Amino acid sequence: MESGSGRHSPLGRGFLTGQIKRVEDLQPDGYRRQSPRFQGDNFQRNLDLVAEIERLAREKGCTPAQLALAWVLAQGEDIVPIPGTKRRPYLEENVSALSVHLSDDDKARIDRILPPGAAVGQRYAEPQMQALNR
Repeated sequence: MESGSGRHSPLGRGFLTGQIKRVEDLQPDGYRRQSPRFQGDNFQRNLDLVAEIERLAREKGCTPAQLALAWVLAQGEDIVPIPGTKRRPYLEENVSALSVHLSDDDKARIDRILPPGAAVGQRYAEPQMQALNR
């Protein structure tokens, strides 16, 4: 839920949904197969970070996605998460993030688990990175 993930993909390109556990869970021709964060050792290292978020979500009685969205919402009234949601059940799950209360301790714990720069690998493949901020 670090900068880059939180600002540009509040659910970490699907990592924070809890549904991605192995490379085979990714669509064979999907964007994430080309993303450095989903390749090689980066995949497992990022998955290890997600496991910590999953533990906290279980403690809070919510899903990892709801926890991620609640964290984004807790960043300020001028911050709004816009998750890419394709199915109604996911939309309902995401809206339920509004009911997740994060204490100051919860927010600090999340910030310790996923400080800025914690995600391993660039956000985009090299050609896309070169096109950024032109």
